[in-house]
Amino acid sequence: MNRSRIITLALLVAVVLLQWPVWFGKGGWFKVWEREGELAKREEANAERKLRNGAIEADVRDLQTGTGAIEERARQELGMVRQGEVYVQILEGATPIPAVKPPPAPAGKAQAAPASVSGPPAAAPAR
Repeated sequence: MNRSRIITLALLVAVVLLQWPVWFGKGGWFKVWEREGELAKREEANAERKLRNGAIEADVRDLQTGTGAIEERARQELGMVRQGEVYVQILEGATPIPAVKPPPAPAGKAQAAPASVSGPPAAAPAR
């Protein structure tokens, strides 16, 4: 082999050996790129958690400062109602329950018509 080729090959090997840790070593560029990707994923997860924590903190403040939030939570989660209050739940997509007809009135007694559950209120008779 030519002496200049041997020197060129030796220098090329030296450059590769010096560059190997920079690119593929413990703190090399490929590891840095991997870590940056992991960091971006974790920052995104942290941002989502901060939003969730903010909502929880606001909920805690509402529960500590006022009775409105406590009352709302009791209604939603426990189904509680105030004394004398009527609870009506409307379900989307549910079929309506047909109105129940009252039993026939005994002869000779006039009976007021009950309000219909599913229909509009009856009109008052004209005088």
